[in-house]
Formats: sequence, C-alpha cells, structure tokens
Amino acid sequence: MAVWHVRDFTPDDLEALVRLDGESATTDRPAVFRLSDVVAALQARDPSVVAVADGHLVGAAVGRVDGDRAWVLRIALHPAWRNLGLGTALLSALEHRLRAAGARIVASLLPDAETGATALLNSGFRPHRGLTYFEKSEAVSAQGSAVLALLGAVVPESRLWGQLTGMADEKRLIERRLVLPLANPELADAHGVEPPRAVVLFGPPGTGKSTFAKAVAGRLGWPFVELFPSRLASEDGLATGLGRRFEEMAQLDHVLAFIDEVEEVAGTRSLADPASVGVVNELLKSIVRFRDRDGRLLVCATNSVSALDPAFLRHGRFDYVLPVGPPDREARNALWVGYTAKTGTAADTAVLADASDGFTPADIRQVAMAVAQTVFERTLDTGERTQPTTDDYLDALHRTRPTVTAEMAREFAEQAVRYGRV
Repeated sequence: MAVWHVRDFTPDDLEALVRLDGESATTDRPAVFRLSDVVAALQARDPSVVAVADGHLVGAAVGRVDGDRAWVLRIALHPAWRNLGLGTALLSALEHRLRAAGARIVASLLPDAETGATALLNSGFRPHRGLTYFEKSEAVSAQGSAVLALLGAVVPESRLWGQLTGMADEKRLIERRLVLPLANPELADAHGVEPPRAVVLFGPPGTGKSTFAKAVAGRLGWPFVELFPSRLASEDGLATGLGRRFEEMAQLDHVLAFIDEVEEVAGTRSLADPASVGVVNELLKSIVRFRDRDGRLLVCATNSVSALDPAFLRHGRFDYVLPVGPPDREARNALWVGYTAKTGTAADTAVLADASDGFTPADIRQVAMAVAQTVFERTLDTGERTQPTTDDYLDALHRTRPTVTAEMAREFAEQAVRYGRV
C-alpha cells in the first residue's frame, strides 16, 4: 500500500473531504459535531490537516480553536486505510497546529467506537467516563409531525449512502450534483451554485434509482416521501391527489419527494384523453410551486425517459436528467466483492463480474441470495459448515435471466445521449 503524506487542508480539498466524511463512519450514531460544523471550521481556516496517497485524499482531521481549548471536530479515514496508524499521524499533526494556535486543552466528543477513537487513545487522550452529553434540538412542530404521519414520511438511515456499492460513477455524479450543494448551501451560494430542486433519474429497471433517492434523503437527514399515483388516483382523482400532496409537503421545512415510474403521471399528453392532460398540467404547476422554497428536492424515476411529456423535461423544471444504467465490469466486481465478503468465501469475483455482464444490482443480489440459501441448505443436509464457491455462483448465474436485454441496453444508451442532462 502506498505511503501517505500529511499536509494542511486547502479549499481545493473540500469536496473530497465531504465525500470521505460520508465513507468514514463506523457507527450508526450521529456525530456530535455535524458536517456543517466541520465545513464552517474549514471555511474559517481553523487548523485542519489531510492525508494524501497516490493523489487521493484518504484521511482528514479537522479542528476548531475556542480560546485556550480546542476541539477535534472530525477524524475521517477511508475504510481501506484504517488500522494502519494513519489516524494517529493525522491527530499528531493536527494537535501540533492546535497547540501553535494557543490551545492548552485539546478535546474531542465521539460516539462509542467511532472512527478516531483508537487514534485518540494512542495519542494519550484520556476518556472521561461518567459524563453525560446533553443536547436540545428544535422539535418538529405538532403540525409538522402530523403532516409527516399523514404523508407516511420516513428518514432513511444515513449509513444507506455508504452501503451503496457497485455504482461508483453514478454515486459520484449524484453526490456532486445533488448531495454536496444541498448539504452545504452556504458554500454553494458563495460559489454561485443553486442547489437543485428537481431531478429525473432514468434507466432500466433494477438499476437502483429508488435506492439512490432514499440514500440521498438519508445522507441529508431529510424526510423521504414517496408519492404513489395509484393511491392518489383512488382519493379524489389523480390530479387533485397530486395537488393536495404537494400542498401538504409545502408545510415541511425539508423534504425529499420521490415519484417512481413517473411516466404514469407525466406521459405524453393526448387531446383524446383530457384526464391525462389535467394530470400532467397539475404536476407541472406543482413542480413550479415546489421549486420556490429551499430545503426540498423532487426526484422522479422512470424506466423510459422518452415516454415523458416533452414539457415535463424542459429547463427550469428539472435541474438534471441523470442516467442510471446497468453496472459496468468494475461496478459488478465491487458488488460481488461485497456479497462474497459477507460469507467469507474465496470466490473469484473477477470471473463473476465477467459472467454477470448485463445484470443489474438487483439481479446480482438475487443470485447472491439464491446461493446463500443453497449453501445454507447444504450445511443443514451434511451437518458441516460449507462456504459458497465460484462454481456455486456461476451455476446460479446461468439459471438467472438478466433483467436488461440487449435491446433495453441499446435503448438506454441512446436515451442517455439524447436526454441526459448532467
């Protein structure tokens, strides 16, 4: 493994550091200091250091000086660089800079077992047992709670973003275009960047569009509300139902609204079908109103972007139209690495990546679950614990028909060129 180099943070490191922060957590408990606190300290040029290896940022330690006391706001490490002494090296460099800035006491607050705890102990920091951390956050209003319950809103776990594997290019694009501007609105505004309000994700079924939408909500800590056209239609008609839901969401401070298979409500209008015209018109008006306020994002997903009404995709309604296609070989290999690691098997993931060409993440998961069931039954039958082999996975792959046909793949490639807006 390459040797790291520790240096002072520079503004050019910010995007990579924010991305690293999302990959670093080792516990489900939220950090005491929020990402916004970290970004504020970086913008204020408080002492902070980063570690770079092979041109990539693999670690960071961010501090803040308050009089003679300094706080270690964050120690972030790329998962591949844990337990190598990097955290201790970063902390030593940061502590040196904090002392030079006049700090007599250097302190940190971490959830148990969070990244950086070992580095703090190794660097001579003494944990104070028996202390209780008190915090009071602004409570959701009674009205807001009622709206959330009415909408069936949930806040996905933040770790969902870190669990997204095998779609590195799509994940990076969605993070840069959506997550970073919404998570850092002040910094975005300083650079003249307008955080997105509405986006379309398109691609074949099973490629992870819904999962990406939920993961973005979890990363932001926003309520996730899915609008189901069939349910809305059963109320007072689809157009009325859409209008009512958007009015209800307008009462929330933050929300990520998601419409899957949006072509059901935004298909090409036909004068022969007045009802479809009314539905699309209502949705277009609702999007305009939805965009008028900060702290909200509409994500629409479709398997066929060409089926959408042309007016639906015009500039000013959707900031981005992002393709989410089948995983390439590198992405498939990453998916297989994740599934085989859970079972401790030594299966050849490179062979599996080649054999699963055309398979979506959902397809690969189905194969992995089928193999897990087979091996589980084999263990019960033989009385001996066995591990899945490469052949087990290959046999399951040969019995599984991929979701995306060659024709669907060609259609997606054409739509990505014609409609993609990244």
